[in-house]
Amino acid sequence: MIERVSFGGVEFAIIVRSNFSEPGIHFFTPGDFSQQLGYMRHPAGHAIEPHIHNSVQRSVHFTREVLFLRRGRLRVDFYTDDGDYFESRELGAGDVILLAAGGHGFEALEEIEMIEVKQGPYIGDADKTRIKGITASQVKTTIEPCKSIKKTQS
Repeated sequence: MIERVSFGGVEFAIIVRSNFSEPGIHFFTPGDFSQQLGYMRHPAGHAIEPHIHNSVQRSVHFTREVLFLRRGRLRVDFYTDDGDYFESRELGAGDVILLAAGGHGFEALEEIEMIEVKQGPYIGDADKTRIKGITASQVKTTIEPCKSIKKTQS
């Protein structure tokens, strides 16, 4: 299952749940996102043609993150660019999330192991602005499945 977290016409996150399993190649992000999120499933013997990525000048204005939750449960809280909280989602083992816009905070609901991938280089304190988080009583959790997935050929 794929979930998209949107608010005010802006896509804040894409969640690929651990139970998502479709043959072929699926990209969940539009081509203009600075970080692309895709999924591939191929049968044994399928070959992906060897390739080299060309040097391409890109301008990245915001750090975007992808989290791979390997173990545990994690609550993700979503905030607008102004720091206003609007909702939360819970992730479980095997889920993947692309944080594509706005702000976010996290609470480990169980002990977690996760892998984070984001653009670099990291520039320390100048890399982010801290905002006020929510309390447990303010959590609003929504689950909204995505119905459209962009499929491409390999």
